[in-house]
Amino acid sequence: MFENLTGRFSEIVAGLRGKKLTERNIQETVRAIQVALLEADVALEVVRAFIKRVREKAVGLDVVEGVDAGQQFIKIVHDELVELMGPVDPEIPFRNKGVTVLLLAGLQGSGKTTTCGKLANYLRTKKDRRPMMVAADLQRPAAIEQLKVLGKQLDIPVFHEPDLSPPLLCEKAVQEAQSKGCDTVLLDTAGRLHIDEQLMGELKEVAQRTKPDQIFLVCDSMTGQDAVHSAREFNAALELTGLILTKLDGDARGGAALSVKHVTGKTIKFIGTGEKLDRLEPFHPDRMAGRILGMGDIVGIVERAQEKMDQKLQEEMERKIREASWDLDDFLQQIHQMKKMGPLRDLLGMLPGIGAKVDELGLQGDEMKVVESIIQSMTKEERRRPEILNTSRRQRIARGCGRTVDDVNELLKQFKMMKGIMDEMAGHGTGMFGKMKALNSMRKKIKSGQGMGQALAGVPGLDSSAGSMAALEGNGGMPMIPNMTGEPKRQASSKTKKDIQKQRKAERQRRRKQRKRR
Repeated sequence: MFENLTGRFSEIVAGLRGKKLTERNIQETVRAIQVALLEADVALEVVRAFIKRVREKAVGLDVVEGVDAGQQFIKIVHDELVELMGPVDPEIPFRNKGVTVLLLAGLQGSGKTTTCGKLANYLRTKKDRRPMMVAADLQRPAAIEQLKVLGKQLDIPVFHEPDLSPPLLCEKAVQEAQSKGCDTVLLDTAGRLHIDEQLMGELKEVAQRTKPDQIFLVCDSMTGQDAVHSAREFNAALELTGLILTKLDGDARGGAALSVKHVTGKTIKFIGTGEKLDRLEPFHPDRMAGRILGMGDIVGIVERAQEKMDQKLQEEMERKIREASWDLDDFLQQIHQMKKMGPLRDLLGMLPGIGAKVDELGLQGDEMKVVESIIQSMTKEERRRPEILNTSRRQRIARGCGRTVDDVNELLKQFKMMKGIMDEMAGHGTGMFGKMKALNSMRKKIKSGQGMGQALAGVPGLDSSAGSMAALEGNGGMPMIPNMTGEPKRQASSKTKKDIQKQRKAERQRRRKQRKRR
């Protein structure tokens, strides 16, 4: 998410650190930011307005004593990014009596039907609503079947009558909702390959008959300028109340997210960050601005951990760490818990100072699976007592999981490092668990309206700067992740036995050719 923009901004920010701000380097920096935004496919009118505000605030900036001038400039950019994408407005006003109607509009391929399922799931699990989805996209028969499949997966009712036109179908669905015990109706309307009069006419008739409380436009963020153009057209015709950006996890540029709010004047309500039905998140512009500038999203990580991780399991893990009885079975359990939080790449992108460097780590997406396969090839006794793993046992484990002995050795080395960190935490009252409790407190402070700086003040070893990553790492690197083990860079081995044999054969052939030439 935003990898290209984060990388460019990180370079720009690095060039300012420790320097005194002058009119000349402000102009150079502003020009570099302008180019970065245009390359990220941000709308030209948005770039001009953003640059103008940054330049006005930066020129003649009074430098606060003891604060790096570059950091002050970064704060200006951060605040303007928040202003550009904000405000925070994820709440949906529901009716006290009767049925709340939500209309979803958008072009074909924007992810509208999947988003309908995600939003229904969000409303049921997070807002305690009883939603019903309406399959009103008669232009694409597959969309009707898709929504029925999603409804079955989520155990949410889907309304559809093939003999009715979309406006009449939606009107009847709203009437039927109360009799089915539903309090929220989501209308999955028809899309088109492009905006035309027929599409807009149909949507206007649906809106007139159902009188929706909220009209959300579903935009494909990967289409960049096209998303901005369609948002403008839909807003002119329907008076949108909010926007939902999809496929943001696959958008390396981020132009749509930075443009649509400015162009339409409507807030971004939600973002889709993955294919699974639980990957719809309320949009927080301050957190997104932090990620773009390489400051990470610590609050987001804590929220995911609280939501996805088993609390009882974590308490049991804490007990084992205190008793110094943490073993490879527990290590495997932690990996299973981490996988629930989402792809490793996404989690790393939320850490301060890591966002722009995720690509450098060479993550293939299967790092967790490699660790799982190695541990699962061990006996119960070997998992409890890894010290008994001699050479022959390691060779057997490598054969059993299709990896190399080097991979097994690397895992055991990382486990030993992790166990050392855990033992150290057990011997001190304030370890990672102390930090996690403080982070939970920080999240509550931010929700109550305090700024990031104030909220981070109570977290041991953390501040709001981009260089605070060491506090989360325990100053020992990040085991399980290549190039982040706290040691000089060394690419983790991912070669199979066949790969190694091929490599050796090629080396022998090369040497024979060299001898013949001599």
